[in-house]
Amino acid sequence: MAEPAIIVHGLKKYFGEVRALDGVDIEVTRGTVFGLLGPNGAGKTTMVRILATLLPPDDGEARVAGYDVVKEAATLRSVIGLTGQYAAVDEHLTGRENLELVGVLNHIGKPESRKRAVELLERFDLIEAADRQAKTYSGGMRRRLDLAASLVANPQVLFLDEPTTGLDPRGRMQLWGIIRELVQEETTLLLTTQYLEEADVLSDRIAVIDGGHVIAEGTPDELKSRVGGEVIEVVVADPSQLEVAVAQLSGLGTGAPHVDEITRRITVPVGEHGGHVLAETVRRLDQAGVEFTDLALRRPTLDDVFMTLTGHAAEEAPANGQAAAARGGRRGRGRA
Repeated sequence: MAEPAIIVHGLKKYFGEVRALDGVDIEVTRGTVFGLLGPNGAGKTTMVRILATLLPPDDGEARVAGYDVVKEAATLRSVIGLTGQYAAVDEHLTGRENLELVGVLNHIGKPESRKRAVELLERFDLIEAADRQAKTYSGGMRRRLDLAASLVANPQVLFLDEPTTGLDPRGRMQLWGIIRELVQEETTLLLTTQYLEEADVLSDRIAVIDGGHVIAEGTPDELKSRVGGEVIEVVVADPSQLEVAVAQLSGLGTGAPHVDEITRRITVPVGEHGGHVLAETVRRLDQAGVEFTDLALRRPTLDDVFMTLTGHAAEEAPANGQAAAARGGRRGRGRA
């Protein structure tokens, strides 16, 4: 059996008193997409930077494509690619020049660099803009160019650190399609994202990281099964009635209600008796005089999984200062 593309054991990284990673263990099978989920500051980017040899760990071991990330860093860099949260392209060069420069820097020679540039410009639908300066590109075009640059040297393992941040829905769907193509070509991808739908659609396996620890791992379906059964969602019409609505719904399901005060949405896990609980929900809210604009019974999503596991939404940052530490670890260009 082939060695996993990524092996992480007991990985630790501290920024002062903050434990960005505190003993992380993961394995990623070759030719798959591994999703790493967590809120801002949970340690996702810190892990990516360590695996991409941009940041040394304080303890633990990690191997990528068979190479130790510390002892064999120079060799490892030749077989990996990295796309960071922000497009790392030279705005004063054209799209073609950006890709050819990456090829030269990766020592694949000028002729091969020119050939790869043309192939990738065509693949990423940038051929018409190939000879325009990157500063004239839209956000989605820059993101595609950045991803193309990470593929110039045909990496065995590709790290995508929140690759669709800031993209519109069309741009996000385009990148999803490209990621699927890469998997078909047996590239291994480690994807960090705050968009749980994205992880659900793309990932073969997912690890949920919070507070520097992996708190759950499995396929998307395995993680959803942890919530169990169905969930009820209620959108309260009047924000002042949220507390009353929560009080009425507490104890009704199989877990505590979660409240999103911005959207006025209350989510309650209800197990396998959704129909009965739905009727009881309507009765209780009606008795308490709580008006609602939407009420639905549905199967759990990864958002529900994350809420059940962590007690907060995926886009929320921990309150322990870890987000600031993670930002400190993000300085520098997003290329391995």
